[in-house]
Amino acid sequence: MPATAPAAAPPPERDDGAALGDRLGGRLAALAVAFGKVGLFGFGGGPSFIPLIQREVEARRWLTREAFLDAFAFGNALPGPIATKLAGYVGYRVAGWLGALVALLALTVPTILAMVGLAALYVRHRDSPWVAGFLTGLRPVVIGLLVYTVVAFAPSALGPLRAWRGNLLRWGLAIGAFAAAAAFDVHPGLLILAGGLAGLLWRRA
Repeated sequence: MPATAPAAAPPPERDDGAALGDRLGGRLAALAVAFGKVGLFGFGGGPSFIPLIQREVEARRWLTREAFLDAFAFGNALPGPIATKLAGYVGYRVAGWLGALVALLALTVPTILAMVGLAALYVRHRDSPWVAGFLTGLRPVVIGLLVYTVVAFAPSALGPLRAWRGNLLRWGLAIGAFAAAAAFDVHPGLLILAGGLAGLLWRRA
């Protein structure tokens, strides 16, 4: 009777530290890719970054739409650019302080390098009809993306449209904030703080 070949030894189990390192490395790489894309395609300044960040965060299930809206609201009440605050917050939620650093670098470094590299070229050709035409077409697209963000956030912030009678306070706060900002140029941070206090008082009533 032929001898049975010895069974192959099972592969050595990886320790928890190596597995944790792989998971952390994957999260950091995902943050670098996501916020690198935002930095490269966020034409037009901070507001244009918001729909791009929202898309990346929701597609990767890092935050729900409601959680992203909360982060956006709190971020607007703090000093500094909203895009960098969101990058730091999302990065921290995904991979801790190292994740916050990676997200911030991925968001800002490509833009800084592009700005430094193209600054002289832009100054030389800023009066060119090609450059003017590009910017003319770019600005309406940025506005459209901001409108899309508002429409996407509206159900979470204001409730379903068909149930607007039951959410009069929310609608009143939204309309009042818009009027105060448009007519009196009230700082967004003050409006957000006032809205939060109004909601707190309403909940306690």
